[in-house]
Amino acid sequence: MIRRIILAASLLLPLAAQARVNLATAPISRMDLPWWRAHFTQTNALAKADPQARVIWLGDSISYYWQRTGDHGYDNVLPVWQHYYAPYHALDFGFIGDTTANLIWRLDHGEVSGLHPKLAIILIGANNFGLVHWDAAMTIPGIEAVVADTRRDLPATHILLLGVLPSVRSPWVDRQTRLTNAALARYYQKNPAVTFINVAPVLTHDGVTDPGLYVDPRMTPPRPALHPDATGMARIAAYIQPAVVRYAH
Repeated sequence: MIRRIILAASLLLPLAAQARVNLATAPISRMDLPWWRAHFTQTNALAKADPQARVIWLGDSISYYWQRTGDHGYDNVLPVWQHYYAPYHALDFGFIGDTTANLIWRLDHGEVSGLHPKLAIILIGANNFGLVHWDAAMTIPGIEAVVADTRRDLPATHILLLGVLPSVRSPWVDRQTRLTNAALARYYQKNPAVTFINVAPVLTHDGVTDPGLYVDPRMTPPRPALHPDATGMARIAAYIQPAVVRYAH
């Protein structure tokens, strides 16, 4: 509620003053987009239909693409989800294009209402470095706000926070990703309610992102690597599986 008031008030300020408001920590709706509004309605229905879900994923298109099915093998990700998460009656709350601000809005408007999962997996932040161009200094508090809101709504749920995934977009994005993940690792290292895992090791080679583990470069036309393919997602799932087993059973 406080962040909603801050956002509304900020829109009445001069542009110079607005620039001092960290929008990455404010709830920003995308309900003006029909497809987004429909997906929000759908996820609410899924939550009501399976209140006994033991695992939930909260995130952007990377989480959304757990449900991806394709004809090429590399883009058929759903079987990975079914293997690792279906046994937990897991729910996928991934929204294409969402930033930390959009996920905050969803949480503020009942995204996880009525649920009591044992584990919530959060993967958010990649889009902060995209069109809105919010840097690490803005994104770190944004992710922390997402975690805080999740704890507010799910006080008995353990949180598994994943680092922003490595990508092949620009040196600037690479730097913001590293800064963000390093700060989150430090901040949550002694928090018993939150486990932070940086999955970059399974998507990189000698510290360099492996584009062969991503769907985007195979698209027509090719795009910068951002969304892991079936192999990449399987590597992520296997890498975090010990934490999932520990907290979701």
